[in-house]
Amino acid sequence: MNASNEQAGELDPALYRRYLAALTLFHQAAADSAGLSGTDYQASNLLDLDGPMTSGELARRLGLSLAAGSRLADRLIEAGIARRSHDTSDRRRVVIEHTGALPESIDHALRRVREPIARALAALSDEQLSGVGAYLTAAADTYAESARSLRDSE
Repeated sequence: MNASNEQAGELDPALYRRYLAALTLFHQAAADSAGLSGTDYQASNLLDLDGPMTSGELARRLGLSLAAGSRLADRLIEAGIARRSHDTSDRRRVVIEHTGALPESIDHALRRVREPIARALAALSDEQLSGVGAYLTAAADTYAESARSLRDSE
């Protein structure tokens, strides 16, 4: 820890920033390897994690116009990552859903990082893993809410 930034219960802010930069750059490189934009890559993640949604909802979540959201959906469908289907609760509504498929280059990139990270996590105690889980939950919720707030204030 950097002594000038050291406080009880806090990590060196530079360590955290290095982690975020490495994570962001990795995901940009994974997207690039498949010929996807960073936005298309994140759209794939949203569909995979949160399930089917309209192209309008996907656009709103990504801060895009409706037209840009429709073009994004077309690109994901063309890449085999997503497909259009009728909403099960309202057959008049069309949603975009993840196919479960990823371009091989992205799958390969994710496999390259999963094993070393899994080894690092396996070395932690149950209490430490619980702390990592609590951090990831709090960070994901905070970043998601902050992103919504920033987009809503535009």
